[in-house]
This record gives sequence, structure tokens and C-alpha cells, in this order.
Amino acid sequence: MTQFSNNTDLEKSNPDSSNQSSRRQKLIWISLAAVGSLFSVFLSWPWWRDFSYWAESELMWKIYFVLGFLLAVFVFYVFFRSLRTLFDHDVIEREELANKSRVEDSEDLL
Repeated sequence: MTQFSNNTDLEKSNPDSSNQSSRRQKLIWISLAAVGSLFSVFLSWPWWRDFSYWAESELMWKIYFVLGFLLAVFVFYVFFRSLRTLFDHDVIEREELANKSRVEDSEDLL
């Protein structure tokens, strides 16, 4: 059996484990998203340019960075979820191809 079907069987037999694993995975995704977003904020911070691009209103500049950070965390999180879906679909496709080749091999033996 493939890893995907084993995980599915495990989730059916122990829903608490699945829920805990899902929470842990979401926490990891959000943590990675926050670190990536923080890195992006530091790359765009004005001290890299000797504050030559600092806005006239310092409050608006801070609001800009806070909203940008939150948006970046959201974008990273959505990216990680999409990437997970992509890998899940790849596992399903590989499993179907493996089953199809097993059926063809068994037909060849007959």
C-alpha cells in the first residue's frame, strides 16, 4: 500500500490522532509562513536604503508593514495548503497507475 492509503486508514481508525496531526501540520505551516513573511519584511525595510523611501507619515508606514506582513503570512499559508493538495493528488495518481499496471500484469499471466 502507498503512504496515502496508510495515512487514510490510520485517520479512520484513530480520529484524535488525525486531528492532532492536522493541528501540528497547520502550526508548522503558519510558523513557516510567519518566518518567511518576517524575512520579507526585513528585506523591504527602509534601513537597507538609508531610509530614503520612508513615508511622510510614520504611522502609515507602520500600518503598511503590518498589513503587508499579515497578507504575506496568508499567501504563504495558502501556498503550503495548495502544495499539500498537489502532492496528495500526485500520490493518488501514482497509486492508480500502480493498480492499473498490477491488473495488466495479472492479465498477462492468464
